[in-house]
Amino acid sequence: MWTDRPLSRREMLCRSGMGMGALALANLMQDAGLAAQETNPLAPKRSHFKAKAKRVIHLFMNGGVSHVDSFDPKPALAKYAGRSLPVGNLQTERKTGTAFPSPFAFKKRGESGLEVSDLFPRIASRADDLCVIRSMHTGQPNHEPCLMLMNCGEQRLIRPSLGSWITYGLGTENQNLPGFVAMCPEGYPTQENENWRAGFLPGAYQGTYLDTQHTQVEKLIEHARNGAVSPGEQRKQLDLLLELNRGHREGRPQNPQLEARLQSFELAYRMQMDAADAFDVTKEPKHVQDLYGPGVQARQLLMARRLLERGVRFVQVWTGKGLPWDQHQDLEGGHRKLARECDQAIAGLLIDLKQRGMLEDTLVLWAGEFGRTPVFELPDENSGAGKGRDHNPYGFSVWLAGGGVKGGHAHGATDEFGWKAAEDKVHIHDLHATILHLLGFDHEQFTYRYAGRDFRLTDVHGQVVKEILA
Repeated sequence: MWTDRPLSRREMLCRSGMGMGALALANLMQDAGLAAQETNPLAPKRSHFKAKAKRVIHLFMNGGVSHVDSFDPKPALAKYAGRSLPVGNLQTERKTGTAFPSPFAFKKRGESGLEVSDLFPRIASRADDLCVIRSMHTGQPNHEPCLMLMNCGEQRLIRPSLGSWITYGLGTENQNLPGFVAMCPEGYPTQENENWRAGFLPGAYQGTYLDTQHTQVEKLIEHARNGAVSPGEQRKQLDLLLELNRGHREGRPQNPQLEARLQSFELAYRMQMDAADAFDVTKEPKHVQDLYGPGVQARQLLMARRLLERGVRFVQVWTGKGLPWDQHQDLEGGHRKLARECDQAIAGLLIDLKQRGMLEDTLVLWAGEFGRTPVFELPDENSGAGKGRDHNPYGFSVWLAGGGVKGGHAHGATDEFGWKAAEDKVHIHDLHATILHLLGFDHEQFTYRYAGRDFRLTDVHGQVVKEILA
């Protein structure tokens, strides 16, 4: 390897006295498949045991969908309409008032009889594919720590995200596309790119952000194409740049930031070959486009399916920038609007994956950072103009589909009003442990050594929710 400086004593020893041993070891590791991360961090890898799922799509309802208006029916709220609930103080962030019965009607759906409200009529038609966890809980009522906990397993410090951990563990099946893609139209969600950061993992495992309000690949990904030189000339330039950077790296071993930069240059070049095709949903037949419906949510979900189909390991799809589901006022109007924008597209995704035989090994996760209170938020509970709900981290719902979970199943329960998880409680750490299990990982053994400690996504917590496994 070319270098611009004299060799250090350590480098000389490594290249001479110990060089042949290191070379032999490298060959042995390569034969055993153990050197893949060093040569290519995104190369496909084996999990701890046989997996039910091989890829994940996380539909992130950022802002907090109301569980008592979607997947957790609470008829007792109607009995207490206009009265205080007999459960003590129901305040999280803001003052709250009397019981707020859901304006949406719940019905038993499909052969399973799973109850889903008419907020999501198209998703409700797929009830037999859904595994709803109605007993989710966490401890913080604020968006920022709950976003971090749902995404990274840690509510205070920057840690690797779920998508980064999964890509680190499994690599990706398409070396010309990122292993982890995060989509959010019109800008970043709250906490911005900390939601898909690689943290202390190598930078190759960080999510690649797409602003899906755009349709042209040049706008979806900045600098995705080079209009100044031909692909051949660009390849020559990149080869020279890599040679210079590798020479620079020789004197700076084990520098993860430098290694991540090298990998990003190479991935960016390879993406130019495949990205335009993957992101062009107009190549889909008309009946498939009609299945997902119109609008940005349909387009980004169809794009997500195309990425999963091409071997991308983890795709996260956000509703929009900021906190769109955070309905402190006019919950009925706000939730109806957002549901209309995504309901058909999410149902279409489930149908499309199933028709292609992908749902059985694709894990679909629908989740926000928390739920909402079963009571009005003050001071406008009786004004008719501000009927919203406050944040509720103590009891909420998520659902999963495909990838080895039971369809048409509801696990756990909140109390009769939907205030707190009461039966078979599931913490976010438990959800993460279960997702890793479905992907073939023992969450207690799936670790990364950093700062003298073996870190894991679930920290020192988490139990696999075996009751939801198919």
